[in-house]
Amino acid sequence: MARPARRACIGHVSADPLLPLRAFIDIGGSGAQADAFTIWIVQWAGQEIRILDYYEATGQVLAYHVHWLRAHGYQGATIYLPHDGVNENNITGKRYEDHLRDAGFTVEPPVKNQGKGAAMMRIEAVRRLGPKMWFNEATTAAGRDAIGFYHEKKDDARHVGLGPEHDWSSHAADALGLMAICYEEPERVPGFNRVIQYPNQGYA
Repeated sequence: MARPARRACIGHVSADPLLPLRAFIDIGGSGAQADAFTIWIVQWAGQEIRILDYYEATGQVLAYHVHWLRAHGYQGATIYLPHDGVNENNITGKRYEDHLRDAGFTVEPPVKNQGKGAAMMRIEAVRRLGPKMWFNEATTAAGRDAIGFYHEKKDDARHVGLGPEHDWSSHAADALGLMAICYEEPERVPGFNRVIQYPNQGYA
């Protein structure tokens, strides 16, 4: 997925206080050998996709990740989960989506399992949206390193590709890919063109 990382714009990107925050998650476990738990914090602003922050942790319980969201001011973010968001937490036995709702977050229904070829679908979605993406340089470096490294597994003996490699970089890439397949053009979002009422401003 190196190509969108190079094509994207990187610099100072700030949040628009009038637009919703969105948190796109790839779920990891809580054991010593668990995969990484990753989060991209994003806003869809006009024709821009503002990528504000990146988080990654390994082997931590869900409460640890929730604390990071709250500590960084993302408690109002809408949460987007992959298909395993309906899985039960291996410590509590409760579904991830239910835990996050109980913690006060708005949680979209987890994306359905897209089956074979899902990883390539996410890669192509990120490539298509690459020109719209603006990464905040100060807070997304680790995630950008990961998507820049993300690559195809190869059978060198037969000179064939075997699909995306599952390694340290794939969790950041999967979470960004989740954002790309969930992305909606602003004019397609319900209420995008609604009249905004500003209370107590003295205007009719």
